[in-house]
Amino acid sequence: MANTDVIVTEKITKVYAGNGVPVEALRGVDLTIQQGEFTALVGPSGSGKTTLLNIISGLDAPTDGKVWLSGKLLSGMSGNELSDFRRDNIGFIFQAYNLIPVLTVEENVEYIMLLQRVSKAERHRRVAAMLEEVGLAGFADRNPPQLSGGQQQRVAIARAMVSEPAIILADEPTANLDSRTGADLLDMMSHLNVQTNMIFVFSTHDPMVMERATRLITLKDGQVESDETKG
Repeated sequence: MANTDVIVTEKITKVYAGNGVPVEALRGVDLTIQQGEFTALVGPSGSGKTTLLNIISGLDAPTDGKVWLSGKLLSGMSGNELSDFRRDNIGFIFQAYNLIPVLTVEENVEYIMLLQRVSKAERHRRVAAMLEEVGLAGFADRNPPQLSGGQQQRVAIARAMVSEPAIILADEPTANLDSRTGADLLDMMSHLNVQTNMIFVFSTHDPMVMERATRLITLKDGQVESDETKG
C-alpha cells in the first residue's frame, strides 16, 4: 500500500443473525481512502453506512474481510492494542455529541489527551488553540448543558481533533442541527480538513455534507453502488 493509503478495506462482509435469520449488512466492500480526503458515505437507510463506519473504526468486527488503518491490520491486534490504536489514531464525532455533562468544555476536549498522558501545559495549550479554531474561545469553563446544540457539536469536533488523529469519523454529525448551524459546522470541518490534511469520513443523509464532500461513496444493499471523486 502507498503511504497515502490510510484506510483500506478488503472484501468486508457483515452478517447479523436477526431472529435467527441472517441479514447481510455489508457484502464484499473494497475501499481505499487516502490522506486528506473529505469523504461521505451515502445511501438509503439500511444500506450499510453506519455498519461500515463502525467496522472501519474497529468498534465492530467484520464477519469476513480485512481492514487496514495506516498500514495496521485491525484483526491482528489484541483488544487492548486496538483500544490504544483507536485512541491515538481516530477521532469520533457523533450525532448525539456524547459529551460528559458534568465536565467543563475544557475537560471534555482534553479527555483523550489525559488518557494519552499528555502534559498539563500541552493539554491546556492545545485545548485553547482548538477552541479558538472552532469559535468557542471563552467557553472553556462552561458545561455542555449551558451550550446550544451547535456549540456542543463544536466541542465534539474540538475533542475529536485536538489529539491530532489521522482519521476523523463522523456519524450523521448534522442530524440534530438546524440547517444554518449545520452548514457553518461543515464549512468549519472542510476548512480544518484542508488545513490539517486529516481524513474525514461521514455517514450521512444530509445533502449539505454531500455538496461539500470531495468524494461520494454510495452504498446500496451493503455494496458500493458508485464511488465519485469530485474534480
